[in-house]
Amino acid sequence: MLPADQAPRGFSTVGLPAACRVELWETHNATALVGLDVRAGHPLIATELNVRLPHSDLARVAASAHMVRRTRNVIDRSPTDAIAVYLTLRGDAWFESAEGSRSLRPGDLLICETDRPFARGFSHGLEELVVKAERTALPGVPPLSGPVVASFRGKGGSSQYARALATITGGSTRARQHRPADEGTVLDLITVLAGGRATPPTTAHRAAARSYIEEHLTNPDLGAEEVAAAIGISARQLSRIFAADGTSIPRHILSRRLHLAYTLLAAGEPTSPTVANVAARCGFTSVTYFSHTFRQHFGHRASDICGKGCA
Repeated sequence: MLPADQAPRGFSTVGLPAACRVELWETHNATALVGLDVRAGHPLIATELNVRLPHSDLARVAASAHMVRRTRNVIDRSPTDAIAVYLTLRGDAWFESAEGSRSLRPGDLLICETDRPFARGFSHGLEELVVKAERTALPGVPPLSGPVVASFRGKGGSSQYARALATITGGSTRARQHRPADEGTVLDLITVLAGGRATPPTTAHRAAARSYIEEHLTNPDLGAEEVAAAIGISARQLSRIFAADGTSIPRHILSRRLHLAYTLLAAGEPTSPTVANVAARCGFTSVTYFSHTFRQHFGHRASDICGKGCA
């Protein structure tokens, strides 16, 4: 899909009739994320930015105090064979399922099955990131015995993968200056976080490598040796992992840089009005090479994508 298709789309209850807000919020989420029964003791103030990818949905949600339930009736009415990931940015929350209750604080990540009943509450409002990934896109994740909790602000263990997922999801769901998400990386990260120690080393290494590439994408010197050293394996082993997916590290880096460049050009940012500036910001050292590969990749000239004043 083109990076332009990843522009966040917003929905808000602000300005809507108070009596209709909960119903419209439920309708939106049933389509954009997961069907829920929403309860609020006051007019609900809620805003959501959504990004739809081929096999997953990303969102940034902010709302006043309320609670939600995914009951068996809601599941029957709005089934979705998927895994949901909730990353708490602001506000304390609770999660309740057949396995018990859990308290969640800013920096906590929770993974659950969407077709098992659960309830969530936010007594003082919330801001969070959400990822919903289709089960068919996660063949390496067995059925979860219960919710999985990790920290994306800690150190060691699963925190590096949780932090990478938070960074990618957060960057793609910003209202301004969003970055296109690499769905393959998102799905790999969820697989590692949900699977834990049972995750195949190849998947964990690929997730770590792709996450490192996303973080250092604009470094013009980024290459296989650096990525391999950063995740603790040899460059040859890393090359075999990417080759198994029919690509190579240089091709993957190039593709991700081009997608970022497309997003910057389409946004028409005043800080980068020229093709040369965008190329440099995305790690290209040659404008000629950038222009050639951009046209090869997208079928359009870079100057055709950007707004007025671009050259």
